[in-house]
Amino acid sequence: MAKDETYIGSIDQGTTSTRFIIYNKKAEIIGSHQVEFTQFCPQAGWVEHDPMEILESVRICVSKTIDKATADGHNIDNGLKAIGITNQRETTIVWSKSTGIPLHNAIVWMDIRTSSICSALEKKLSGGRTHFLETCGLPISTYFSAMKLLWLLENVKKVKEAVEKRDALFGTVDSWLIWNLTGGTNNGVHVTDVSNASRTMLMNIKTLNWDKPTLETLKIPSGILPKIISNSEIIGRVGKGWPFTGVPISGCLGDQHAAMLGQSCKKGQAKCTYGTGAFILLNTGEEVIKSKHGLLTTLAFKLGKDAPTNYALEGSIAIAGAAVQWLRDSLGIIKNAKECEDLASQVESTGGVYFVPAFNGLFAPWWREDARGVCVGITRFTNKCHIARAVLESMCFQVKDVLDSMRKDVGDRKDPTKEFSLRVDGGATINTILMQIQADLLGIRVVRPGDIETTALGAAYAAGLGVGVWTEKDVFSNEERMKKDKTFNPVLNEELRKKKVASWFKAVERTFDLADLSL
Repeated sequence: MAKDETYIGSIDQGTTSTRFIIYNKKAEIIGSHQVEFTQFCPQAGWVEHDPMEILESVRICVSKTIDKATADGHNIDNGLKAIGITNQRETTIVWSKSTGIPLHNAIVWMDIRTSSICSALEKKLSGGRTHFLETCGLPISTYFSAMKLLWLLENVKKVKEAVEKRDALFGTVDSWLIWNLTGGTNNGVHVTDVSNASRTMLMNIKTLNWDKPTLETLKIPSGILPKIISNSEIIGRVGKGWPFTGVPISGCLGDQHAAMLGQSCKKGQAKCTYGTGAFILLNTGEEVIKSKHGLLTTLAFKLGKDAPTNYALEGSIAIAGAAVQWLRDSLGIIKNAKECEDLASQVESTGGVYFVPAFNGLFAPWWREDARGVCVGITRFTNKCHIARAVLESMCFQVKDVLDSMRKDVGDRKDPTKEFSLRVDGGATINTILMQIQADLLGIRVVRPGDIETTALGAAYAAGLGVGVWTEKDVFSNEERMKKDKTFNPVLNEELRKKKVASWFKAVERTFDLADLSL
């Protein structure tokens, strides 16, 4: 006999894979499935996905998960109350409103083909690189969706023609998925949420509307943009052809904002998600703090149409787990991620080796698009164990750089970074050596939740809030779940920590101005 329960589904669409997870009312996972999809690199620095493949990955994950949960005795057909969506941010798609076909591959967040567009704008605009900072909280950078959209408008004939015919729709991956899930060409809902919109460079972070002066300056037609909504409200219902037809979609957040909600981060609390990249967000409550130390001012979340807006300081690191993938796929030093931890455990230090994975430039707090990766301090003594440990340390140093910048930005305010234990999540956090190195370099406790995939949980929380399955008290008072957390305490002495940080800065400086090295 099927179990009569309440369930919330969560679509977690990441940079390399898609998952669908079903939670019960206790926020326990009762079914999940994951599918990897192709990442294309047509040129150096270019990264693309096929939007249709992403859509198909969602379809497969949903079907497989529902089948598994049903086979385990769960009454999903009657019990599934809502769907939440979380997605890789900044990744940009333009598609045809009449046919539903993408007009180009999705341009992924880490893609740097727009470097020349960014440089031209910096020279042309009176405020240079920070011209739009006051309205959107972001510097001009290849990172953000607006620059990718400009490239598509300037370089792809199909996109230009569709815009002229008023047949083009722009969106990040959340918009693409919601439009297709709610009917597509048959009256699909064209929306984006405040967290994803805050990463386009086009939304005013105070009014939460598309900023007209910015659109006029960049010559981006407003008609192709989606409607901006909150993170937790009924957006639409799933259309025909999907396994959960009729179920409301009531939650949507960019992946890092979802992880923040999944970690129950209140004002003054921070989390770091370790995935392909690493992303540190500090909830600043209803206060917009302008960073003077290389961080981004962004949305944390807005949990309902009339709910207050929580803001955040964010530091984004382009290459974290991707560096381990590079060891595996490009160098062949390891066969899997676990082997990186095994190698690193065989040595007590890197032997003076420092690795800076500036493969596509450096993000926060450096913002150097001219940077390229370096490995310094190599001697005849160096072996692959030292390299593996240096790769792990590189993630942790980058996180420290961001947290140090956050400390500077909060200034005279109460310094949260001295009191909170950094909450961590994401696939790489299963690496216990990585987590211990992180605690040592930060000099504070690092707390890993029992369920490290908090991104999907955050989307589920938002969806459940949107249909009344959970309250905010349920989401932010989770002592029972926190009993399963694992804490890593620092053991490195302060003098050695300072020396290692000084050496890291030397290595970072070596990465600058290397983009034009001859082939």
